[in-house]
Amino acid sequence: MHIEPGLVDTTKIFLSYATGATALLYAGKLALDMVKKEGPVALLARSVFTIALVFAFFELLPHHPVGVSEVHLILGTTLLLLFGAAPACIGLAGGLLIQSVFFAQQDLPQYGMNVTTLLVPLFATAAIAKRIVPDSIAYVDMTYAQTFKLSVAYQGGIVVWVAFWAIYGAGVGSANLESIATFGAAYMTVVLLEPLVDLGVLAAAKALRRLEGSSFVERRLHQAA
Repeated sequence: MHIEPGLVDTTKIFLSYATGATALLYAGKLALDMVKKEGPVALLARSVFTIALVFAFFELLPHHPVGVSEVHLILGTTLLLLFGAAPACIGLAGGLLIQSVFFAQQDLPQYGMNVTTLLVPLFATAAIAKRIVPDSIAYVDMTYAQTFKLSVAYQGGIVVWVAFWAIYGAGVGSANLESIATFGAAYMTVVLLEPLVDLGVLAAAKALRRLEGSSFVERRLHQAA
């Protein structure tokens, strides 16, 4: 997920530092809550997995510049369901940072915008999951409709944030709005694919019952709340 360099100039980019820091602080709170509940080993193990996976998503999966940003298959809901909110946040922030530092230094000034764009929709998706997935079922028993709603929430949130940064940086001119619309239309096609990926991964997790109770996956994956 990349906001294009120069879209928000240096006189305005300070806002991204504030939103990025706030998102990271909230992610830190989620991590602390998880350590209190499940211990540091679980957080560390899952975070290592998610960072590696996110880096692979960014570098290996297809991604194409469209409009004001790039279309990626980030699989944020997959990370959330498999590993939990805190490890998913750490994975997204950590994988993005590694890519920016070692492979795309031109994206470092946009890190605050990019991390905000990835994490805030994940916070919202985690809250929505609590509402639409009954406490009586495990994540491996979710339906397509439920995974679709989570995918719409996450990917839609990303589109909204990209649109915000584009308008904040370049205004509401027709060319900018057209570029935003082009990106949004292209990016929302991910919504059609991500629920299928989620269901496939959840089916595999259901078959691998030996992972149940493991520190490497979210407890809710195999157990009701």
